[in-house]
Amino acid sequence: MKKNIKFSCLDRDQQIMDLTKATFDLVVIGGGITGAGIALDAASRGLKVALLEKGDFASGTSSKSTKLIHGGLRYLKQFDFWLVKEVGSERAIVHQLAPHLVLPEKMLLPLIEGGSYGKWLTSIGLKVYDILAQVDGGDKRQMLEKKEALALEPLLPKKILKGAGFYAEYRTDDARLTIENIKTSLLYGAVALNYAEVTDFLYEDERVAGVCVKDSLAGKEFEVRSKYVISAAGPWVDDLRSVNNSKNGKRLHLTKGVHLVFPHEKLPVKQSVYFDVPDGRMIFAIPRGKITYVGTTDTNYYNDKDRVTTDIADAIYLIAAVNNMFPSIELELEDIESSWAGLRPLIHEEGKSASELSRKDEIFTSDSGLISMAGGKLTGYRKMAERVVNRVGQMIKEDEEREIGESKTAKIPLCGSNFKKFKDVRKYIEEIRERIKKDGLGAYEAWFLVTTYGIQTETILEKFNVIKDDDPHLRLAKAELHFGIEFEMVTSPMDFFIRRTGRLYFDINSIRLLMDPILNEFEQIFNPGKNKMDTWREELLRKLEEHSNFSVERI
Repeated sequence: MKKNIKFSCLDRDQQIMDLTKATFDLVVIGGGITGAGIALDAASRGLKVALLEKGDFASGTSSKSTKLIHGGLRYLKQFDFWLVKEVGSERAIVHQLAPHLVLPEKMLLPLIEGGSYGKWLTSIGLKVYDILAQVDGGDKRQMLEKKEALALEPLLPKKILKGAGFYAEYRTDDARLTIENIKTSLLYGAVALNYAEVTDFLYEDERVAGVCVKDSLAGKEFEVRSKYVISAAGPWVDDLRSVNNSKNGKRLHLTKGVHLVFPHEKLPVKQSVYFDVPDGRMIFAIPRGKITYVGTTDTNYYNDKDRVTTDIADAIYLIAAVNNMFPSIELELEDIESSWAGLRPLIHEEGKSASELSRKDEIFTSDSGLISMAGGKLTGYRKMAERVVNRVGQMIKEDEEREIGESKTAKIPLCGSNFKKFKDVRKYIEEIRERIKKDGLGAYEAWFLVTTYGIQTETILEKFNVIKDDDPHLRLAKAELHFGIEFEMVTSPMDFFIRRTGRLYFDINSIRLLMDPILNEFEQIFNPGKNKMDTWREELLRKLEEHSNFSVERI
């Protein structure tokens, strides 16, 4: 087991001092999955790297995806074979890097009368998918008869069901994947800071030579000098191009994707389903722990990028789609337990609708040397990072006549993983279940700990064993919090409840029980004062309301 590197906001003053005293090879703007992947790729090639994120790590798009590492089957319909081949092949690699965090997930594709996919075309499409994605063994696609499909998922519509395709994908927690990439980059000397907003660029001889940064927590400003700067700011890429006076040519096209969360008993699918919607789109229904989540929508977005919410119209659309495919379910607005909404930073193409836009990534380099990366998919983050660091490598070769070598990230396990195969993960879950049952915790907690933290569960259980509290669930949450503050830059209750543990999305009711004691723990550790405590409490209550209340009164 790799030793955890201390990565704590309690050391923030020293971290800022380290950033201001050094000259870096590379500054990466954006602490989402793209920026995290770039930081790890560059640092592992020997570059001195700083990563800066204006909010919390993964607080933008990278905590609000469908949370799948998948090959993009629907892109075959757009004849985007290159994208399917690359991201399809990447699935197995990313799974190998963190088998506890990127979990095998069989997907059922129902074939219905009048649906988007016919049996023959689906069979051919899935075969091409297998070939492009280099799928082998038991993960190869199967074509199922109606009876076989209903055995796997009895909720499917018997009257119009004709059969199904059955194929392999992977499920993840996007925010956890992001933070583990960042933590792994620290092992190679990277420096990373959240709540550090890049407001401007430094220039020497009309070339970008660093960034001006505002510490969003203390309000102070500082500078970080760097030979090269990559903007991986997702939906905010064009904002930074404007600051750099280089927003010309291609531009971003933002689309919104919404997901709804239901208690599993309200939508008790036995396994993941990828199904037709009457308007021609495709929707996922994915069981996960205590819940089932459904998504996604794909609509143009022009509003506040820092406040993306689920509208009643989004919720009604998704509920109608579910009720259409699973006629015995009859979901209603009040059944929604939680939700999330995020933005896709796609490349604009004239005349194309939101769903038709390509998910390919692109690199823009300004005359002053700012490198911007936009587009892409969660699944392709590692290859995106490789491409843009290769671009930096070319510039270093031209400027300094030195080579940085090839990407190494395909062979670098992420923090939390010392598992060779998924069967090792299953074995470890069972081991943890046995160890914690004497403390009043069960199978769900064992599954949650291992699929969230991997082998870092050991550190959390060490903290659990020294915390005094009669309620084992509260003890566990406190142990997670102390781990997050010490090793994962948890700075606020929102960082903890949303991005580090996923509770806002996957176990929202637990927040209502844990909120007061966790806030008390923050008060003891940080001593932030009454105003900050009141602000944190109000923000948590607002998040709970915003993500779960879809009553008629809200319309």
